[in-house]
Amino acid sequence: MSAAVGPPLVELRQVSKQFVKPLDVAAKLANLLGAGLREEVVRAVDRVSLAVAPGEVVGLVGESGCGKSTLGRIVAHLLPPTSGMALHRGRDIASLTGTEARAAALAVQMIFQDPFASLNPRMRVRDIVGEAPLAHGLVSGQEVDAYVDDLLLRVGMDPSYRRRYPHQFSGGQRQRIGIARALAVKPEFLVCDEPISALDVSIQAQVLNLFLRLRQDLGLTYLFISHDLGVVRHIADYVAVMYLGRIVEQAPTEEVFARPNHPYTQALLAAVPSLEQRRRRFMAIQGEIPSPLNPPMGCTFHPRCPHAMQRCGTEPPPLKPIGPGHQSACHLNDG
Repeated sequence: MSAAVGPPLVELRQVSKQFVKPLDVAAKLANLLGAGLREEVVRAVDRVSLAVAPGEVVGLVGESGCGKSTLGRIVAHLLPPTSGMALHRGRDIASLTGTEARAAALAVQMIFQDPFASLNPRMRVRDIVGEAPLAHGLVSGQEVDAYVDDLLLRVGMDPSYRRRYPHQFSGGQRQRIGIARALAVKPEFLVCDEPISALDVSIQAQVLNLFLRLRQDLGLTYLFISHDLGVVRHIADYVAVMYLGRIVEQAPTEEVFARPNHPYTQALLAAVPSLEQRRRRFMAIQGEIPSPLNPPMGCTFHPRCPHAMQRCGTEPPPLKPIGPGHQSACHLNDG
């Protein structure tokens, strides 16, 4: 739970998401002969609770494959949760219909990792950015060009580019187009899924500064998904650390970096190169992230944890408060 003041703009309550691969015909026939095959179930998100207050930037971090993007798509209403509740301003998204459901969907937009794959190569910028506001009645046909021009200027692009196609732009420019498309329906919340990881390092800082400026100018709220802790420290007010579908620690940003509690958070920070500690030996996290098809019993991090004890292999630790605004899921906090 965030420490920010005010009711949450977006909230998840014990949200889980499972993907099931059903048995094919061959597997069903094999079962008739006693093979005992079962459907494969991927637990991408497992009982996650998270709240984001208006105007706040929450950074969601973790290794690749831990469920960050799936969680982001649930927040952006692109995926329904298997169980649990996703709320917008205190109302369950699944219960909304008609105009209310449409308003909630427009209020939360997503910016994707790959700026080329997320743009239709057959559409001009004018249509990519202007299609949604025109379809939802936010602008008229006569106003679209001026509206798109204003959005392109806001994201730092020349309005004359609106007649070009995505392949005519660099990666950084395509990401700016993606941002303009997200802003076109006047959202209040942006889910940013690794929005700078596919860009050149020289361009990353420019796009990151654009996010900061848009937050200030438009009062936006962000869920900023990233594996780069340095980026998260720069932009986020609050950090949630995810491992194998679960939130294992969450706290204000400076608290996480100054006093990381969970062994996984400590390992992530130890693996970050630092100019301030030039003689420090680089320490990669031991082992590989387990398969979500067969997650470990108990604490899912215990096979890689240097502090694991017998209890960790059988009893999953609950996420509980350990300080003001600071929560962690580790049995070491019980001692």
